[in-house]
Amino acid sequence: MAIVAGIDCSTQYTKIVACDADTGGVLRDNRAPHPVPAGSEETSRTSEIDPQLWLHSLGAAATGGILEGVRAIGVSAQQHGMVGLDAGGVLVRPALLWNDPRASGAAATLIDALGGPGAWAQAIGAVPDASYTVAKLRWLAEFEPGSAARLAEVLLPHDWLVWQLLGHPRRRTTDRGDASGTGYWSPVTGQYRTDLVKLALGHEVRLPEVLGPAEPAGETPEGLLISAGTGDNMAAALGLGAGPGDAVVSLGTTGTVFAVHDEPLVDPGGTISSFADATGRHLPLVGTLNAVQVLRCTAALLGVDLEGLSELALQSSPGSYGLVLLPYLEGERTPYLPHAAGTLSGLRAESMRREHVARAAVEGMLCGIADALDVLRRRGVAVRRVFLVGSAGRLAAVQHIAPLVLGVPVVIPPPGDYAARGGARQAAWALAGTAEPPRWELPDAVTVEPGEDVAFGQAVRQQYASVREQMHPEERY
Repeated sequence: MAIVAGIDCSTQYTKIVACDADTGGVLRDNRAPHPVPAGSEETSRTSEIDPQLWLHSLGAAATGGILEGVRAIGVSAQQHGMVGLDAGGVLVRPALLWNDPRASGAAATLIDALGGPGAWAQAIGAVPDASYTVAKLRWLAEFEPGSAARLAEVLLPHDWLVWQLLGHPRRRTTDRGDASGTGYWSPVTGQYRTDLVKLALGHEVRLPEVLGPAEPAGETPEGLLISAGTGDNMAAALGLGAGPGDAVVSLGTTGTVFAVHDEPLVDPGGTISSFADATGRHLPLVGTLNAVQVLRCTAALLGVDLEGLSELALQSSPGSYGLVLLPYLEGERTPYLPHAAGTLSGLRAESMRREHVARAAVEGMLCGIADALDVLRRRGVAVRRVFLVGSAGRLAAVQHIAPLVLGVPVVIPPPGDYAARGGARQAAWALAGTAEPPRWELPDAVTVEPGEDVAFGQAVRQQYASVREQMHPEERY
């Protein structure tokens, strides 16, 4: 039995899983937090780190023989970050992470400089925001011109980790999935747009070679095969086994909806971000600003925790006795309602009960996710099954209501580090050298069918859409 490992470097943790290369069964796993340097503090205004701390975390996660017998490793990491090196390969400044908000103004400037959102959608399949690497380059040029002048090479977090594992070879590599989140690589053409790097930074830089899905990056000095690696969303899709017809819904504070598709999508309005995936296909993505926080805020209002909210919601019935919650607590991205607030509609004497408010919160959150899925469907993306990930997906009310509202079977995977598992599956693929990745099952996953109750879900969505259109007649996607 060959053993492969996946490493996922998220914003706060490094996770490792060791798997059977043939079946995907997890043999060992561990995680370690990223160290926080003394005297430093991540704030809402900054999010950056010395990437050497990723290596400290990796070393801590690799203790206890977790990599014993491993023949190949795949690396996943947070998308969009920026690791800048000078001409000698020395770090210019701490790595900027995807969630550093300082580049929001730089992103707006770049959008205008190229001719608006439609021009960016045509160029790279997406409209960059503060998270994109290209916006961080523009921010650096504006606010740290000395660092920008020294910058000779740009890597993504997973690129840098692969380079470290390989012993700092002259060749630098990335993959098409992670490259598609930079803002200067096009999933439509499969090529870098170096002119966009120059537009942002003022000069061109060295960029890593983009590897094919099963193409290895190289071998470590100890002889371990290192696969191409990829970004965390792409790795999660690979780890879940998502294929054409599948969508992945990630319920965090915000919501992320992406689906496996055979063709790149160009959305001039910028609602869809057209990423590449880790298999040679594409991963169009739509985001919502409101997801689990809707449940948390409602739970606090009702004086319960999330489990208590779930129990209350199951005491109500589809449609929440006419209550409809438009969950736009932070405005909304999909539909584009940046200045909207939430709305609770349908208050009557018989509906003003805690269980109906609880169910309206769950239905409203899921209707918002269904709206995002519809954006993809309208562009020809098939959605025949949904993988539901995130801690909220384990709430009984969410599991019960999601298939009704989304209108398709919903797969609830067991808890696990699916981005790390995706890295391991990619490593197994590179080790095997086959045309397709190995088939790995999720034996403990639970699939919930909408069944005969799907009509109730359609009625809930119609009720929701009626209130949404009444409150926001000028919405756009």
